[in-house]
Amino acid sequence: MKLALASIFVASATAFAPASMNSRSTGLQMSLKDDMANLGKAALAGAIAVGVAAAPAQALTKSQINELSYLQVKGTGLANRCAEVIGEDTIKPSTGAKLVDMCIEPKAWAVEEEIGKGGKTEKKFVNSKVMTRQTYTLEGIEGPLVNEGGKLVFKEKEGIDYAPTTVQLPGGERVPFLFTVKDLVAKGNGDSLKPGFQMGGDFNTPSYRTGLFLDPKGRGGTTGYDMAVALPGLQSGEEGDEELFGENNKTFDVTQGRIEMEVNKVNAEESEIGGVFVATQLGDTDMGSKVPKKILTKGIFYAKVE
Repeated sequence: MKLALASIFVASATAFAPASMNSRSTGLQMSLKDDMANLGKAALAGAIAVGVAAAPAQALTKSQINELSYLQVKGTGLANRCAEVIGEDTIKPSTGAKLVDMCIEPKAWAVEEEIGKGGKTEKKFVNSKVMTRQTYTLEGIEGPLVNEGGKLVFKEKEGIDYAPTTVQLPGGERVPFLFTVKDLVAKGNGDSLKPGFQMGGDFNTPSYRTGLFLDPKGRGGTTGYDMAVALPGLQSGEEGDEELFGENNKTFDVTQGRIEMEVNKVNAEESEIGGVFVATQLGDTDMGSKVPKKILTKGIFYAKVE
């Protein structure tokens, strides 16, 4: 386990949005909202059918993990795994309830690609493998769990709710993205947490890069050069400026993703829930210079009702 995970990602969310940068409101998230929702629900059903959430033989409950010492956990990868929940009870949250200690652990990734077949191209999600070390699980997420019109709604407020992650396609191409559930508002289908309870909603995906990042030519959003100093000739005139406009003018893109979750385990005595999730979001835009790819993530989650 890498306990340094907390120190790596505990930086304030304000680090994502420097005040002097232009936060570009693109049409990407608006056009993707509906198809992401439909895709997420379909993928969630598939995840449940194939048993994505099947707990490994060595899975541990939260109480068992809390009993382990630092040295017992170090180097085992347990810090990157969500706890197992045992039981099929029912929890009906009362007024003022919160979901705390939420853990979201990806198990599988896929990237949308254009596949050629029979002289035609079609978009399909291609299975990929993660290249990031075991620091891609979200942890310590919490927020209020309120009853709105007889249905539970979870509103994410804080926690280690983002993790820079990179996956690799079969051809070798690597796709970076910010795995996150920032500002998630997940609406449920009932007023009780029990096996079969579903909730889902949209979340914001901040830019993978911050304003302090400098590209190989020294260009950045808040620091560095505003043009490629080594290529002045290519940037002169209207044509040259148009060609390199995306590279020279860095933007902070905030897109929208969606997550669908289904509870399949509930332990009323410990006030714990667990289940599966499917999330869809956009990848890195390289600060506005490239079109982001759609990324599909499947895995398990854990949370405690407080």
